[in-house]
Amino acid sequence: MQLSANGVRLEVEDHGSPNGEPLLLVMGLGMQLLGWHEDFVALLVERGFRVIRFDNRDSGLSHGFDHAGVPNLALDTLRHALGVRVKSPYTLVDMAKDAVGILDALAIPAAHVCGASMGGMIAQRMAQVAPDRVKSLTLMMTSSGARRLPGPTLKVRSALISRPPSNTLEGIVEHYVGLYALIGSPAFPSAPASLRERFTASVRRSYRPAGTARQMVAIAADGDRTPLLGAIRVPTQIIHGVADPLVPVAAGRDLHAKIPNARAELIEGMGHDLPMPLWPRFVAGIATAAGRA
Repeated sequence: MQLSANGVRLEVEDHGSPNGEPLLLVMGLGMQLLGWHEDFVALLVERGFRVIRFDNRDSGLSHGFDHAGVPNLALDTLRHALGVRVKSPYTLVDMAKDAVGILDALAIPAAHVCGASMGGMIAQRMAQVAPDRVKSLTLMMTSSGARRLPGPTLKVRSALISRPPSNTLEGIVEHYVGLYALIGSPAFPSAPASLRERFTASVRRSYRPAGTARQMVAIAADGDRTPLLGAIRVPTQIIHGVADPLVPVAAGRDLHAKIPNARAELIEGMGHDLPMPLWPRFVAGIATAAGRA
């Protein structure tokens, strides 16, 4: 369903009993709500949650910002590396307000929030701009944005800004399969056939590389969120892969150190994805944070 939130239209799905504990899932860079696999959502519903997943602005079936143009990623990456301010057509604060707007539209006073990668950055901003709307936080494979933290490997950085070999469905899908083979969990590899099936469904639903580029610039423009972390008072669970080549595990340890009363689960062999064998651990982590609330 399409909801109006913070002045934009967002594609939203609402799963489980209306009487369940509301849980808002916030996906990462360029990813659609499909990134939260329906079977993973079902596990959360079985655990008693009312699960809301959605397409962020500029992705999936939600409101786009093509009128803002396509950013020059090479130039913006250089500006960010030099500490020069990066301009973006919207901010992670705007995206956090989108998420709060979904709660408004669904008449949910407050929800548990789980964010993955960029979604975890948006979740941090939610805790800042609307602390009374966040019951607990689960921050998965994400970062405070502190400049001293290690970044992606050069190989991963190059893959992120590379283009598919062709604009055919097959070329785009193979591009994503190759990227996930690079950043995925070495101890929990996904079968290439399974990845192709997932990404084929995703690309057929929506393919918006310019939106991904604008989201990437919004991340760079957001900078260091360290100053807001010390004010977070809700129970927080950090889940991070020790083998993450995109957002190295130092970022998870950094969040654990900066957020009061946070707990961390650092998973050996996990990269920058949500592999099926780890779903029970993810569900348990989310439920632990919710239970502490």
